[in-house]
Amino acid sequence: MKKTLLSASVASVLAITSFAALADGPDFYGRLDLSLTNSDTGATLQSGTNGVTVGKSGTYLENNFSLVGVKGSEKISNAVEILYQMEFQVENTSGSGDTFKARNTFLGIKTSAGSVLVGRNDTVFKQAEGNVDLFGNSNADIDRLISGQIRSADGIWYYSPVIADLITLNATYLMEDNQASDDSQYALSATIGDKGLTKQNYYVVGAYNKAIGGIDAYRAVGQVKFGDFKVGGLFQNSESVADTSIDGNTYFINAAYNLNGVNLKVEYGQDDAGLGKYYQALGQAGADDINVQNITVGADYRVAKSTLLFAHYAMYEGDYTDNNVKTDLKDDNVLSVGVRYDF
Repeated sequence: MKKTLLSASVASVLAITSFAALADGPDFYGRLDLSLTNSDTGATLQSGTNGVTVGKSGTYLENNFSLVGVKGSEKISNAVEILYQMEFQVENTSGSGDTFKARNTFLGIKTSAGSVLVGRNDTVFKQAEGNVDLFGNSNADIDRLISGQIRSADGIWYYSPVIADLITLNATYLMEDNQASDDSQYALSATIGDKGLTKQNYYVVGAYNKAIGGIDAYRAVGQVKFGDFKVGGLFQNSESVADTSIDGNTYFINAAYNLNGVNLKVEYGQDDAGLGKYYQALGQAGADDINVQNITVGADYRVAKSTLLFAHYAMYEGDYTDNNVKTDLKDDNVLSVGVRYDF
């Protein structure tokens, strides 16, 4: 049975590749992103990493969201364009047993009034981060401290056209009857500037999240480019839907400098909400006076258009108070060296 499924998967990939090569249609793409990581506690490692026991140190091979996908668009009239994407996370470099996992997959339509997508996608609240997450998709991703980084299915997305060549209004709505919760779940955002910092040298976003991922939250994001320097920051206030006494603020500030092609990066983060992955793995749920801090330094270098080498060192520490007793979280010092190949 496994051989049959494997053969079918290989045949499907070859068919997609051949179609993409011979026809002016869908784009087939993918990424392999692997790193060798040493961690003091394993609390911040990728969830698919095999053999990790939280609280124990070790050196592991991490798969940082390797993926394959196909995407494209087709005009069905002068004013209407169909959009589509099917993307899957690939875990067959690890021993986790789950070869494929769902990622952004949707069908949409684009007109002069904007774009509407239906299916599975990152919420516009998550997308509001832009490129301010300097260590995204690694064990130093901002979601180690912050909540609301949600990719959800059974939803509808709207993206307005760019207004005055500057502003975009965006929304996510999750179909209420498809969700386990009775709460209306949606997210809104407004962006100013360009997240790639090419058309404009700044990017500013305000976003609101209602109940998606079990939180009510708002965030502000900003990033600006000065020559070879990039400086960014993110602030978020979060409150648990299930227990409104669990709430707090999280913020990050960071900077990057391009030194002859080597991208040097540094980031500082602080959290007192306790809803991020690091605290959730090691802390006490519902505790008072939560304080979590993170410092990450790293660098990456693109040796070719397709190939990126990277390394970073992340330090996590914190404490909390429960029944008037202060407890220190076990520090997690994480060193990663890896390579990313895009095709």
